[in-house]
Amino acid sequence: MSNRPARPLVLVSAASRHGATLEIAQAVGDELRRRGLAVEVVPAESVGALDRYDAVVLGSAVYFGHWLEPALGLVKSQAAWLAEHPVWLFSSGPLGPPDHLLPEDDPADVAALIEQTGALAHRVFAGKLDRSQLKLREKAIVSALHAPEGDFRDWSAVTAFATEIAEQQQRPDLDSNQGPTP
Repeated sequence: MSNRPARPLVLVSAASRHGATLEIAQAVGDELRRRGLAVEVVPAESVGALDRYDAVVLGSAVYFGHWLEPALGLVKSQAAWLAEHPVWLFSSGPLGPPDHLLPEDDPADVAALIEQTGALAHRVFAGKLDRSQLKLREKAIVSALHAPEGDFRDWSAVTAFATEIAEQQQRPDLDSNQGPTP
């Protein structure tokens, strides 16, 4: 007899420097719960063993084109487990100029992360920029990039991503992160 819950248990985790990306993770978790999944939202640096979960949604704030170390470390330490389970990834925070907030390309780490995890999808969400929370180096870079200050998170896009995850996770033919079985 299995100790697994009747509903799939999904870990939603994110690495967040100033909290905005963790708020996206919480919104994803809230929508997954609304759609009938059991969910735990845990900051990436606090995640332990993954063996109790059925699927993972992992995100990271993006700084200087890269994911933060807690999320990268989680993938590195749990790569074998992640490669055998459904995984979805999201990136938050890259801001371009005001007329085109999302960059054309994925963050530098994402291609390797998708390969390591076999992720079913990756989404990039614009982030939130509050210059008062930034360190001197961060302020210099956002000034040089002319990144606009404000909260640019698209909550409807976050909800749509979570809805896609819920629909895929609730499909009986999705038993690994390799996608639906033929």
